Amino acid sequence: MSVRVRFAPSPTGLLHVGNARIAVLNYLFARSHGGDFLLRLDDTDTQRSRPEHAEAILRDLAWLGLAWQGPVKQSDRLARYEEAAEELKRSGRLYPCYETAAELEAKREALRRRGRPPIYDRAALRLTAAERARAEASGRRPYWRFRLSERSVSWRDLVLGERRVPLGSVSDPVLVREDGTPLYTFSSIVDDRDFAISHVIRGEDHVTNTAVQIDLWQARDSTPPPAFGHLPLLADQAGGKLSKRLASLAIRRLREDGVEAAALVSYLARLGTSGDIAPAPLEQLAERFDLSGFSHSPARFDMQQLLALNRQVLQHLPFAAVADRLPAGAGEEFWLAVRGNLDLLSEAQHWWGVVAGALAPSAPQEASLEGDEDFLRQAAALLPPEPWDDGTFARYAKALADATGRRGRALFHPLRLALTGEESGPELARLFPLMGRTRVLERLQRAGSLLSPRKTM
Repeated sequence: MSVRVRFAPSPTGLLHVGNARIAVLNYLFARSHGGDFLLRLDDTDTQRSRPEHAEAILRDLAWLGLAWQGPVKQSDRLARYEEAAEELKRSGRLYPCYETAAELEAKREALRRRGRPPIYDRAALRLTAAERARAEASGRRPYWRFRLSERSVSWRDLVLGERRVPLGSVSDPVLVREDGTPLYTFSSIVDDRDFAISHVIRGEDHVTNTAVQIDLWQARDSTPPPAFGHLPLLADQAGGKLSKRLASLAIRRLREDGVEAAALVSYLARLGTSGDIAPAPLEQLAERFDLSGFSHSPARFDMQQLLALNRQVLQHLPFAAVADRLPAGAGEEFWLAVRGNLDLLSEAQHWWGVVAGALAPSAPQEASLEGDEDFLRQAAALLPPEPWDDGTFARYAKALADATGRRGRALFHPLRLALTGEESGPELARLFPLMGRTRVLERLQRAGSLLSPRKTM
C-alpha cells in the first residue's frame, strides 16, 4: 500500500509546538515509507479562520523544512461535502435536528443531575414530518446529526495499541451546521477518502473522534478506513497540559527569538521516545523514524532542553547560514568568536554590542572589580600597539602576567569584566582583535578608575 498522510491545521491562529510536532511526525512517517505528505487547511469555520493565519502556517512549515503537496483548502470543497451529506441523508444516517443551544444544554444538565452521561437522546429522530415543518415555519433551520451504529469500534492504533470505543457512550455527532457548512468530523473523513489518505497520525484527544469517523467511513464506503495513530499530547515541565495560549511556544515566536529549525525539528522528532535527542538532518531523522517507539504517556516539552539542542546546532553553523540574520556589520570572525556561546541566535545582538558598541558600566560590574583598579590601570599601560592578530591577546596576557604576578582567574576575570561587562562569554582572545585597541583601552581606563572617587573621599 502506498503511504499518504496529511497534516490538517485550522487557520484560526498561529502554529504551536504541539501542532508542529504532529506535522513533523507525519512528514517523517511519510518520508520513511517513501510516501506523500499532504497539507490540508481545515478552514470551514468562517468566523475564526483568517487568511493571514493560513499564510503564517505555510511560512512556519517551510521554515521547518517540510515539503508538502497542496495545500488543499476545505473552503474550496463545500460542494463536495454537500454531495456527500446528501448521500447520507438518502441512506437515513444523517437526520435533521432543531433544538437550540439552550435546549441542548438544558437536556445535558438534566442528565448530569441524574448521574447519567450527557448523551444526545435522538429526540429529533422521533419528529414527524409535520413537526419538522412547524419547526422550520417558526424560523428554525436544521442542523444535521449522524446516527451512529449500535456497536463498539475497535482498531489497532499505530502508537497506543488496541483501542475500543463503544459508540453507545457517544452522542450522535453533528456533521452539518445550520448554515450548511460541514464540521471537522465530516469534512475530514470525506477528504481522507477522496485524497487516498492511508494513515492518520494525530493527537490522543482524537481517539473517540476516530471511532466516530470509522463508523462514518464504513457507512459511506466498503473500502478499509485509514490506519490511525494517536500520540499523547505534550505536557509542560510540571506535567500539565501544554496550553495553546502560550504565545512563547508559537513557532513564529520561537523563530523570531532565534531557535533554529534544525534544533526544533530534531527535538520534536524524538520527544516522547527513548532515543537520544541530538541534532540531525531531516533525511537522517526519517531513516530512523519508528512510530511504535513513542511512549503512551505525555511527553514533557522542556524549553531548557530545546535551548541546549539549539546551542549544539549554532556551534556548527557556518557564517553563510546566518550572515543575513546577524547585526549589520558583523562578519565571519565575529560569528566564529561568539557562536559557541549562544543559546539563541538573537543573543548575537548583545555580543555585537559588546564588540562594536559602547559598554555602559553597571553597579555589579563596579562591585566585582573592587580591588582591581591598579591591575586594570597596569593592563591599560601594557596594551600593545596595533595591528593586532590572532596571537596578540596571548602575548599580551603573558606580558601582563609577568608584570603583575597574576595567573588564572585573578588575571582573566577582571579583564573579561572590564572589557565585556559579563562574568563569562566567548574567548577573550577572539573578542580582543574585534574590539580594537581604542575600545579596549577606553574600557580598561574607565574600569580602572571606577572606584577611585570613592577611595579619595
